[in-house]
Amino acid sequence: MAETCSAPDGTQPITFGLTKWNSILLVTILGCLPMATILLGPRLVRWVGGTLGFYLRNKTAGRKAQILEMTEKDEVEWEKAKGKEGRRDSDEWENVDAYATGSVGNGEKGESEWDGIVGFYHPFCNAGGGGERVLWAAIRATQKRWPKAKCIVYTGDHDVDKNQILARVKDRFNIALHPPTVTFLYLTTRSWVLASTWPHFTLLGQSLGSLIMAWDAFSLLTPDIFVDTMGYAFSLALCKLLFRDVPTGAYVHYPTISTDMLSSLDPKSTNGTQGVNAGKGQGAAGIGKKIYWELFAKLYSVVGGSIDVVMTNSTWTLEHITALWGDWRKEFKKPSPVAVYPPVAVEELEKEVEVSEASEKKREPVLLYIAQFRPEKNHQLILNAFAEFMATKTPANQNAKLVLVGSVRDDGDSKRVYELRLQANELKIKESVEFHLDASWPEILEWLRKASVGVNGMWNEHFGIGVVEYQAAGLISVVHDSGGPKRDIVTKIDGEPTGFHATTSTEFAQGFESALSLPAPAKLAMRLRARRSAKRFTEEEFAKDWIAQMEKLVLLRRKAVAATKGGEIEERHLKTA
Repeated sequence: MAETCSAPDGTQPITFGLTKWNSILLVTILGCLPMATILLGPRLVRWVGGTLGFYLRNKTAGRKAQILEMTEKDEVEWEKAKGKEGRRDSDEWENVDAYATGSVGNGEKGESEWDGIVGFYHPFCNAGGGGERVLWAAIRATQKRWPKAKCIVYTGDHDVDKNQILARVKDRFNIALHPPTVTFLYLTTRSWVLASTWPHFTLLGQSLGSLIMAWDAFSLLTPDIFVDTMGYAFSLALCKLLFRDVPTGAYVHYPTISTDMLSSLDPKSTNGTQGVNAGKGQGAAGIGKKIYWELFAKLYSVVGGSIDVVMTNSTWTLEHITALWGDWRKEFKKPSPVAVYPPVAVEELEKEVEVSEASEKKREPVLLYIAQFRPEKNHQLILNAFAEFMATKTPANQNAKLVLVGSVRDDGDSKRVYELRLQANELKIKESVEFHLDASWPEILEWLRKASVGVNGMWNEHFGIGVVEYQAAGLISVVHDSGGPKRDIVTKIDGEPTGFHATTSTEFAQGFESALSLPAPAKLAMRLRARRSAKRFTEEEFAKDWIAQMEKLVLLRRKAVAATKGGEIEERHLKTA
């Protein structure tokens, strides 16, 4: 395998070199770190880590200088081509002075002059999902707050260059980034974090794989601040081991392991019937799995305790991360994690989808479920619920239709769709169920205009961007009574509901009945409340919260640099004396 980074013109990657055998050796060494810490002691391990970090810094110093020079050159060319106003034009780069001054240094304008390098660790940056929206919105907020900062994205998407990625970001998310200060460094070790690489002990294997990938990233460039936006907590711990002066930040979409996962193994627990591993803690294999998960959770807790700044995408994730990492974060004297809700295209949906008395006449009795055809999305539950709902033969279900819209990633998803079609046929609801695979955004918008109810059947959905989109489009949501949809999104406004919660198929069927049988004035009122509720999750709100946390990392970096300079001055003074 080989290391690569962006070419100066942003077209084809430049190849360096990290061999397969080096990767295998590296994962063996990294896998032995916990035992080495116990046998050799933390001080020796820190010394070894610092030595390796020093080696990596020297190794990548030339590339860092090249990237800084390239950024400066691109900035000059950009301003010549666009003009100074083009860099921050009113359409694509709105004025954010109201929240971009921040709190560091009393919000003085001088703070915006910070020109360090922020490394964003997101190996699947071109995937186009909700996690990627967070990444690009975070980079845009960072660029606005610190225009001279450089944003490095560590990615494994070798099939696309910088221009293609940024074009897709604009098309898919309507997020316009400032190209000169964005650089992509291409990783070649991404396969190490794929579940298919680790058919057994997948959690541990992927975590070890993330360490290989992190070494790959640091072999390309050592950033001034390192931020993980995909959930690779072990990579952040490695960063701390190698570079004690590099602040680390995490945006956690979901914990790698959670207390709910652990309890779901026990069939007698409240979660014993939920999730893909429900009730699998019995027998010798089940007991072994439980012990393995518990040991992994302890290791994960130590790793999470070392991260400087932790953001989570929801209250549910925050509570689980706090439960797992809280004690160790106190031990390491790190601040408590905070919830930073992900950005949703609320404003775009408000423009595209009308919610009024006139639009009510265009709505149809359609139940819309937008979700990838993954196992955890629990489409089977919704099909069963819809069958129960249709069997009641009430006025509410006359001409009702269930529309399943989602992407198909691979053969596994295709097989799952085939099985769902068979299920619909067996339930005798085939004529009232539609499947729309890999629908385009205009198609999705059209369904959001026509549908009346938005559905989410996943247990413990960590946040639920799709549910926010339902609300922004004025749909009445019927969602699983758990996770982010319950705690953060489908909540009351002014003491009045914005949707319905359910757990069983019968409860979902009752939710469908309640939503569709509301009188016209009450139905419109709930739609308007839902839309108002969605305003809490705009890109602007995300940017404010993101900047507040990034300022903490910038301050830590400033302090680290100041301490280093102070030490160098003192050392020179002693030598002179």
